Amino acid sequence: MPSDVIDYRIVGDDMQGVIVTLDPGEAVFAEAGAMMYMEDGIEVATTLDPNAQGGSLFGKLVGAGKRVLTGESFFITLFGNGAAQRRDVAFAAPTPGKIFVADLKQWGGEVIAQKDAFLCAARGTDIGIAFTKRIGAGFFGGEGFILQRLRGDGLAFFAASGTLIERELRAGEVLKVDTGCLVAMQASVDYDIEMVKGIKTMLFAGEGLFYVKLTGPGRVILQTLPFSRLAERVIAHAPAMQRQGSASGVLGGILGDRG
Repeated sequence: MPSDVIDYRIVGDDMQGVIVTLDPGEAVFAEAGAMMYMEDGIEVATTLDPNAQGGSLFGKLVGAGKRVLTGESFFITLFGNGAAQRRDVAFAAPTPGKIFVADLKQWGGEVIAQKDAFLCAARGTDIGIAFTKRIGAGFFGGEGFILQRLRGDGLAFFAASGTLIERELRAGEVLKVDTGCLVAMQASVDYDIEMVKGIKTMLFAGEGLFYVKLTGPGRVILQTLPFSRLAERVIAHAPAMQRQGSASGVLGGILGDRG
């Protein structure tokens, strides 16, 4: 089905959200927990398939199972405007960073995205899974070999961590990227995983054992700070922070007793 033609505006700088304005009868769907606020008149429904026009329950379950494989929730939440006037519904990115908007018509009707980047999309957009060409990419690529495939002719919104970088690759041009820094790419871009060369480089460079090899032509969207990398830094410093906190607590207790 054709996608709804929705209006939107991005708010914020480094912790962005998107406000979608729906005409009467229009709808947008999002992953569970993404909604920030909605105006009176917006109706909410949880469904296995936001674009279903009948069909069997088994078919819907298969589609939902595919979403689970991509790291998203089993159900999709549909937000429709049941009022007689235009109404807003807003969604917030789950991590600090930017929201990337893809007009699927300008992307050739298809976008391949990392498994947890999807935020919301106009009703009529189809979400599926895309496998890389080599199974080894899934076991060693860091982000998994299952990527999201979005098809349609409307708007889709993706959440990226850090700052966005867009590259346009020429035919045959190769770009090697950290496995967590890829956000989205055109379907025309070839995606593969390559092992870092050299034992010393693997062990001491701190860049991981594998990287993504992207070969043009096509557009590529990258993020500067994958949330997984930020989480690793926080976890690595957690023991030291706990020790400092304990020491501060003891010192505070001693000084408090003296007061």
